[in-house]
Amino acid sequence: MDIKELIKKEIEKKGSIKVSDIVKITGLTRAGINKHLQVLKDRNEVVLVGKSNRTRYYFPGKTGSNNAELLRVHKVVLTKGLEEHNVLQEVKQSKEIFAGVSPEVQSIFYYAFTEMLNNAIDHSRSEKADIVVERQNESIYFSITDKGVGIFNNIIKKNKLKNSMEAIQDIIKGKQTTMPKRHSGEGVFFTSRIADKFILKSSKKKVVFDNVINDIFILDRKEFKGTQVSFWIGLKSEKTLKELFDSFSDNDYGFSKTEISVKLYKEGQEYVSRSQAKRILSGLEEFKTIELDFDKVKTVGQSFADEIFRVWLSEHKDKKITYKNANENIVFMIKRAGGK
Repeated sequence: MDIKELIKKEIEKKGSIKVSDIVKITGLTRAGINKHLQVLKDRNEVVLVGKSNRTRYYFPGKTGSNNAELLRVHKVVLTKGLEEHNVLQEVKQSKEIFAGVSPEVQSIFYYAFTEMLNNAIDHSRSEKADIVVERQNESIYFSITDKGVGIFNNIIKKNKLKNSMEAIQDIIKGKQTTMPKRHSGEGVFFTSRIADKFILKSSKKKVVFDNVINDIFILDRKEFKGTQVSFWIGLKSEKTLKELFDSFSDNDYGFSKTEISVKLYKEGQEYVSRSQAKRILSGLEEFKTIELDFDKVKTVGQSFADEIFRVWLSEHKDKKITYKNANENIVFMIKRAGGK
């Protein structure tokens, strides 16, 4: 007798079942039936609703109860001594959020969630973290909010920067962390790129990574104490973590490539100058390959191109700088400076 198939047939017939229903049919113990039900839960073939003697098992999406409750988790947790994987385990057991979701999308969510929660635990200096996880119509979403020092303020202090804008520029490069002995600085970088949409909010800035249209937006906002990250990944996304990591790796060098959006350094000017070039180059010696994206940049100054493609590369002969989305004016300046 295939107990798992019998369980599914009974749910199909009745809409839902209790453990006792299957015990009566098979004569097996409750412990034995629970083992089969656990396998079906792990496969996302059934979901559990209710507690104690009110527990019933349904097919995903057919609980017949308040679906909003089953598709959302909200927790406020103390950060001291908190381990992100324990919180993830609690979320994973929550109702129907991951029912029918591919293993790869689940892996992406688990990676992003634990990376961002770990940041709040280790960096924020906040007593609590407010966590929301929700299955929406076409996406799985989470947000993590703390009331700590704020991610931009942290980077400003560590790197001795002038303002939040410079902190955002550094964060987007990757490998930026205030705790180098414990963190690689890769979490926000990769999370912002694997998401369909990722929002980072702190101080008076809001950074939106919209990977559906492949763009980044930086917006002014009212003062926000602490940090809030928001993440969306499509239920039917075909992205993989391996492809993402490979795209920023050179052979065996690990995280050795980065991509810089030059438009974020314009600071309201029509062209990008030598001073902006120096800001772009700050910290890039950590990478082997740098790709400059000139999307929405009309032109650059000769000094900008010279600083990057002649001066910096002559001082870092083991590095490689490539570029994309450059119009003919920009390409002219790059080639004049010795770039290819």
